[in-house]
Amino acid sequence: MTRGGAEKDRDGAAERKCIVTGEVQPKNGLIRFVAGPDGQLVPDVSGKLPGRGVWVSADRAALDKAVAKKLFARGLKAPVTVPEGLTDEVERLVLRRLIDLISLARKSGEAVAGFEKVKSWLDREEAVVLIQALDGSGRGKTKLSTPHFGKYIGCLTADELGMAFGRQTVIHAALASGGLAPRVVEEAQRLRGLRELMGGNGRSEGKRAV
Repeated sequence: MTRGGAEKDRDGAAERKCIVTGEVQPKNGLIRFVAGPDGQLVPDVSGKLPGRGVWVSADRAALDKAVAKKLFARGLKAPVTVPEGLTDEVERLVLRRLIDLISLARKSGEAVAGFEKVKSWLDREEAVVLIQALDGSGRGKTKLSTPHFGKYIGCLTADELGMAFGRQTVIHAALASGGLAPRVVEEAQRLRGLRELMGGNGRSEGKRAV
């Protein structure tokens, strides 16, 4: 345990305890919340707002339970007003961060979109992450394979992925290795936990899917 209640995992990354499950885990898999000056509960998806914070697993069921059982006030040791639709708002904020990160990767040349460009990167082993729209054609998506030892992201719609590339829709995209790829994967993992994905996205990627 380090100063401020933070713990360290084996890689030196800070860990926090989820107020719902009681489990300690890397904070990139959690959502931080703070109380605003007016006592309103504020989602701090970037984890940078000042003040005492509490952490909840990036999981829709966990967030709903925290609201239902009034665990935020208990964890913050102060009365707080929980806004209506908190879980949906957290999902929206995490989605926005993910889209912005993919957009930054595109602008820095670390991301491409379109079947042929993605296939080219995969064939040349330049891609480390394959991204495909969850509402895209399952048959079309199976024509591309996740990079060996890479990651697969399938929690975005074609419209949302399109926003990251400045297009109306995008079905296939890929990320090269670089500083932004790990951050995109982490944010996608959080978004996946916040979305009620029922499968049927045309892929079976096992533990590599986020």
